[in-house]
Amino acid sequence: MSISRINGFADLFDGDAAVFELMESTCRSMFTRYGFREVRVPVMEYTELFARGIGTETDVVQKEMYTFPDAHGKLQSLRPEATAGVMRAYINASLHARESVSKLFTYGPMFRCERPQKGRMRQFHQIDCEIVGTPEPTADAELILLVTDYLKALGLSGLSLHLNSLGCPECRPKFRMALIEHLQKYEADLCEDCQRRLHTNPLRVLDCKRDHDSEALQTAPVIADFMCPDCRSHYETVTALLHDSNIEYVQDNCLVRGLDYYCRTTFEVRSDAIGAQTAVAGGGRYDGLIKNLGGPNLPGIGFACGMERLALLMSKRDLPRKDFYLICLDKECIPSGFAIAADLRRNGLSGEMGYAVQGMKSSMRQAGKSGARYTIILGSDEMARQTAAVKDMDAGTQQEVAQDKLVTVLTIKD
Repeated sequence: MSISRINGFADLFDGDAAVFELMESTCRSMFTRYGFREVRVPVMEYTELFARGIGTETDVVQKEMYTFPDAHGKLQSLRPEATAGVMRAYINASLHARESVSKLFTYGPMFRCERPQKGRMRQFHQIDCEIVGTPEPTADAELILLVTDYLKALGLSGLSLHLNSLGCPECRPKFRMALIEHLQKYEADLCEDCQRRLHTNPLRVLDCKRDHDSEALQTAPVIADFMCPDCRSHYETVTALLHDSNIEYVQDNCLVRGLDYYCRTTFEVRSDAIGAQTAVAGGGRYDGLIKNLGGPNLPGIGFACGMERLALLMSKRDLPRKDFYLICLDKECIPSGFAIAADLRRNGLSGEMGYAVQGMKSSMRQAGKSGARYTIILGSDEMARQTAAVKDMDAGTQQEVAQDKLVTVLTIKD
């Protein structure tokens, strides 16, 4: 009996893999244009990193991480998100001692043990981007501009940018207390998760999809009424810069994001074309995270894009077409065919050679399945004349070409 793949983990072939490759190559091209450089971090970290970084009261740490002890009993986890690992790498490498501002990006698989659904897998992939070392609102606006430019470069449309501020340690506690006092009046009407969050992470109640239209949330206090002067000025500068850049946004007072480390500017890019999981990208400022992880007291801001969700909005990409498929009709032709195929590839052409010697009909059937533009046919007659038969698979025409002229003929395409 064959072994099936684990539920929530996907295999990607052909067009699906090409979509991911496009997201990665576009990310590398665009992010470096903005002055970011790539960092690659492990997919596994000590569990303490995520507990301290994400927050012990979050659903991610409490319920969703793949965690197990190593040989010495120390807990380690597959990463559920990228920011904590990038910050750990930043601290370990002492980048703050070498540069005042660091701009880093990474991409790869993340892991959360949750119910698989459309756009949400147990192994999923994210593109992650971080700016560390500056508190300036210009960095917030630039990062939001980057994510919108990136999504446009992928050809996506029909997206909406949602924006909010979560305040700071000075003003958020006042809002938190007012929110708890308000929600306690409606506690019996809240869903089970929100009843728990009310006492552990009350801001997350605002993000509840089940209670979104309830009276409790519709009448809840908004953080804008509690912001200190510095937070208000910061947020007004961000929104002004976005306005000057013609970036439209929705002021979303219920946008809080799911992780404890966020403060001040927070944002999401949403689509209504992929079902319940509407967020395709999101992030915000995390000015206390690096200090909390044992590093210097430096500000930061970042975002992540869910690649599976982006893929749902992108059509499958056709794979680049092969230039040739080479057929050997006799065993004696194989050495020459092998050398010809290698020479064509060295000269920038793409293609493959049929491994087995078969009849003409079977060989041409395989050539057709390959999707190659040209089929090169080598038989005993061609070998005797040092030529090859070249069939244009689109036009259906065939010509005899000297073997040393194949590169030239196949390179000239209409």
